[in-house]
Order: sequence, then structure tokens, then C-alpha cells
Amino acid sequence: MRFIELNHIIHDGLITYQGLDAPHICDFWTREASEANYEDGATFHIGKIDMVANTGTYVDVPFHRFEEGDDLAAVGLHHLAALEGLLIDCTNLETREIPVSLLPKSGLKGKAVLFYTGWDQHWDTDQYFGQHPYLATETAELLKANKVALVGIDSYNIDDAHTKKRPVHTTLLGAGIPIVEHLCHLENIPSGQPFRFTAVPPRIKGLGSFPVRAFASLDNDE
Repeated sequence: MRFIELNHIIHDGLITYQGLDAPHICDFWTREASEANYEDGATFHIGKIDMVANTGTYVDVPFHRFEEGDDLAAVGLHHLAALEGLLIDCTNLETREIPVSLLPKSGLKGKAVLFYTGWDQHWDTDQYFGQHPYLATETAELLKANKVALVGIDSYNIDDAHTKKRPVHTTLLGAGIPIVEHLCHLENIPSGQPFRFTAVPPRIKGLGSFPVRAFASLDNDE
């Protein structure tokens, strides 16, 4: 099995979304402080991280948008792990809005549909927060109608973040379809080759978003 990392590394001070606090990563228990607790020379480090849930590459589940929706503890692994993947190449579009015409006419049901825009090249720069690609409402509606398992994008937001409307989040999360935002390195998935997609967060009750280690897996003989 070959694995392809599709996630950004989280580090102290990282700004994922303008207006949200950056993570603070520090020591809770240093190795030096642990020395007094052990007699065989062993030392241990325990870290501490203070961050908002929408940091790095993260998944949104229904609770993020809907109070009555499934939270991270309730969403099943059949929506998050070892999903048959479908990569949609959007890199040659002349508009920011990703049209429904890019989707195939069939074969969407149960798949993780990943939109490859190339916007991740601007990650950790001011340009990343600018005029980013996003899904058209009609695209989200067709994904919902075809009962996809998950939708992902390598952009700042799956909706147009420069308006106060969030129709794509509403459509997909309302249908129980998780959204993974801020993916990266989708160009490393070989064109036309079958792959599986995984983006699993911890099981946390009362949260609707959290970072994931998103990755694609391919058979070595592909």
C-alpha cells in the first residue's frame, strides 16, 4: 500500500482562517521535570495545545452547521475512512466557482469527492485568504442527490468566504455529508488511478469540526 499525505502540518502560531486564533503549542510537563518521578533514568514529555477546532486540514460534520446534527462522536467511519475516492481537476477553470458540469453523470454514490484547485500553493500566505475557489450551489446539490459519502477541497473554504451565505455547507451537512477543507498535495494522486481516502478526527462529543490527518491510499500495483 502506498500512502499520500493530503494534510497541512499544524504548528505553533499557524493561521488557518482569518479571525480565528492561532494554536499555541507548549510543554505541560518537560523531560527535565519528569526526572524526579522515575528511578531508571526514564524521562517523558507531555505537551499542551490550545487551539480552535478549525485549524489546519479539518473536517466539518453536521453539528458544525446544525445543532441537532451528528457531532464528531456520532459520525460513522463509513463517512470518513477508506472511502473510494474521486478526484475532480479544477485547475484549468477560468472562474472561482466550481460548476456542476465538472461532475460525472454517474458513479458518485458513496464516494469521497475531492476538488483539486491547486489553491493550497498559497497556504500560509496572505493570498490564501483572497479570491479562492469554491463550489457552486448546484454542484453541492448534485453531490447531495447522488449520496456521496464525503466532499473535500484544497481551498480556503468550500463556500465563497467573501459573502455571508454558506449554501454549500448547508446543503452537504444538512444531508449528513462531511466536508474536509484545506486539503493539500492533491496533485500527488496519480491521474486516473483508483485510491481510497481517509480523514478521521477524534471522537469528541459536542464538537462539529476538528483537524484530521487526511491521506490517500493506493495499491502498490496500481
